[in-house]
Amino acid sequence: MAFRSYMALALEEAQAAALRGEVPVGAVVVAPGGEVVAQAGNRTRELSDPTAHAEVLAIRGACAALGSERLIGHDLYVTLEPCPICAGTIAAARIARLYYGAADPKSGGVAHGARVFSHPQCHHRPEVYDGISGREAEQLLRQFFLARRE
Repeated sequence: MAFRSYMALALEEAQAAALRGEVPVGAVVVAPGGEVVAQAGNRTRELSDPTAHAEVLAIRGACAALGSERLIGHDLYVTLEPCPICAGTIAAARIARLYYGAADPKSGGVAHGARVFSHPQCHHRPEVYDGISGREAEQLLRQFFLARRE
């Protein structure tokens, strides 16, 4: 089967988050057969919940839809490198593959910072692919924070 990216859907979720005044991050969970199981954008401000990151919300939605706490064989597409909270959630859910767009040197938890998947205490390590639509994701973030400074 040929690779198909679902990052365009994640970018749509990120744009919707920005319109709600949230940091523009979007995430999509995809089943092994290519079906989108859940998608979400950041809602930390809206829900007054510091854990309402796009990745966590999408994983919660997928787990609820499937009636399981594990998403074995599923892929996660997210517009920004997951933070340590999200990386821990990804490992706990047993996500098979993580695709992310923009790197996050300040708050990332995969390639930067805590590097959660590199710790010996991490019981599951997904395959990680970075830079998928990274330029578009970076541009969304840049525009969002520039507008907030004006």
